[in-house]
Amino acid sequence: MKITYKIYSTVVLLSCALSLQAQVVGGTRAFEFLNMSNSPHTSALGGLAPANPEQDVSLALQNPALFRPGIHNQLSANHNLYYADIGITNLQYAYHSPRLETTFGVGLQSINYGTFQAADIYGTYLGNVRANDMAVSLSASRQYKEHWRYGVTLKWANSVLADRSASALLGDVGVVYFDTANNITIGIVAKNMGFMIKKYNPANPAEPLPFDLNIGFTKQLKNVPLKLFVVAHHLYQWDIRYNNPADKKSNIFGADTVADTKSHFADKLFRHVIVGGELTIGKRLTVTVAYNHLRRNELSTLETKGLAGFSFGGGLYLNKFQVHYARSFMATAGAYNEFGLNIALDKLFKVGDKTEPWHWNNDYNNW
Repeated sequence: MKITYKIYSTVVLLSCALSLQAQVVGGTRAFEFLNMSNSPHTSALGGLAPANPEQDVSLALQNPALFRPGIHNQLSANHNLYYADIGITNLQYAYHSPRLETTFGVGLQSINYGTFQAADIYGTYLGNVRANDMAVSLSASRQYKEHWRYGVTLKWANSVLADRSASALLGDVGVVYFDTANNITIGIVAKNMGFMIKKYNPANPAEPLPFDLNIGFTKQLKNVPLKLFVVAHHLYQWDIRYNNPADKKSNIFGADTVADTKSHFADKLFRHVIVGGELTIGKRLTVTVAYNHLRRNELSTLETKGLAGFSFGGGLYLNKFQVHYARSFMATAGAYNEFGLNIALDKLFKVGDKTEPWHWNNDYNNW
């Protein structure tokens, strides 16, 4: 079966835009969608947030050690208005068990690429086909001594691309160090370690999975309501810079005459880095801005860079709800918007004394 040009173009777009690994390692791994941002808050932070201490359950999918009592009974529902009418939905929920001294989390990631027309090599219409990706996750996290938390996430991922499908079992392992006295949070997470359960093509070797290793640092300034953060990603590989053929000069015969001999140390270094800040206005409103150097250099053109690599967002924190919004510039073609709603279920839905063993109404400090 030959899929029409529309679905082919969509797959090409996703291999470039969904993968932060871009031309260096992007497109070489299955289930790249697992490295996508799962909420507008995460998107506003540049796409990765392994050490953000904000009381937002959606951030915990970035690092399982971020699941903690402070986000007990919080539900996060997020929708992404992505390019080419692709619909992305993410759900996260956290529950803390005092008896087990463990915080649990469940999550759902769903991407619907739409329905496409299929045709054979002669152009004969063969009906419609669909494409979608989905992952279900289960997390657990516990505290170690005074300043440490550790956690794991187990994920089952499934992908359907027309007449081909695949599934995989993956895991994340994370650790967080939090110092509330000095307002410092440090997190490290190894993501998407696992194996394929079902291959797209049984005759071929299993595709590699989108492993990543991240370290994050967040600092709340003492006299200013501003959080500064730095994230280092793709730490398993130093050089993730794309070797652009345009950097070479050719003579009239087409042969290369001058090769690019620069080390590009600074560019190679900062392609691993996301930086940004989050300003709190009053007690209920936050404004976030972040810069992703890898995204800017891989998804913009030499002629026009625009705001590629930048992301912006805002959050409104109410008693029972949190409302989040993000606008991310992946390329010069334009930006996309995300909306998210967090619900404090224990505050919105009160339960009686008979369900007290559920610890439904328990209230915990953020850290």
